[in-house]
Amino acid sequence: MSSPAAAAKKINKNLTEMSRSVCSRKATMKKNFLTVLKIFVLIALMTLIPGVSIHAAAPGQYKIDMQYDSAKAAIPAQLKAGGRMQRSVIAVAEFADLRPVDDQKAIGWVKELDGSKVGVFPKTVAPTRAVADGIRDYLKKAGYQVADKIVAWDLKEGSLPAGSGKVIIGGSIDELDITCWTGVFSNDYKINMKFSLVVADAARGKILYKGNVSASASRTDTSFSEGQLGHEASVALADAIGRLFEGKTVAEKLKEAIIPSSR
Repeated sequence: MSSPAAAAKKINKNLTEMSRSVCSRKATMKKNFLTVLKIFVLIALMTLIPGVSIHAAAPGQYKIDMQYDSAKAAIPAQLKAGGRMQRSVIAVAEFADLRPVDDQKAIGWVKELDGSKVGVFPKTVAPTRAVADGIRDYLKKAGYQVADKIVAWDLKEGSLPAGSGKVIIGGSIDELDITCWTGVFSNDYKINMKFSLVVADAARGKILYKGNVSASASRTDTSFSEGQLGHEASVALADAIGRLFEGKTVAEKLKEAIIPSSR
């Protein structure tokens, strides 16, 4: 039989544990209550007071910069230029916009918390030029001699621009959709791109290659801004340009055009 002191100690221990358990449950309940209260207040503000949002008031349109950064590009071994491959000039043409859309200036939209859609537009550089600039910088990093000037070409064999380069690279934007769904605590970004690539031998007036690639990206982030939207688009652009030059085919066609003896 236990002594009164031992019994008292046991009772005290049980009371302490019960107290801790109650405090822990109270803390959890308080945290849950505050979360629910926060959601309720946000919903109330957005539904009862017009124009109130956890984001800044939505503008008439969002404007973003979509830019390619060649610093992070991983050039495939078969595409790297060396020796005679560096002697001839490659010219890059501004891409054609072949998207089946009503407004080709628009490149996406943002769905606001109130259900409205706000258009996304280029801030400084049109997407047709952004893709061409990116390909030019990509090929420069690969070691090719690439003309700084972006030329105009309608992708037809009979209208290759003369005097711009021994090789002409152009293409088209077939799909470009930059979207974001804004939320109370998170924002869902989704980017879809589809590009076509055309490689031509200007000296022979002949198209050597036609191909296309698709790239998509999606991400959830707690923040939303035009800068963030532009960053997500730029990351997807880098992926799409890299995909255009994957494999051996494009590298072989460039060699065919630049080095006559390989024909």
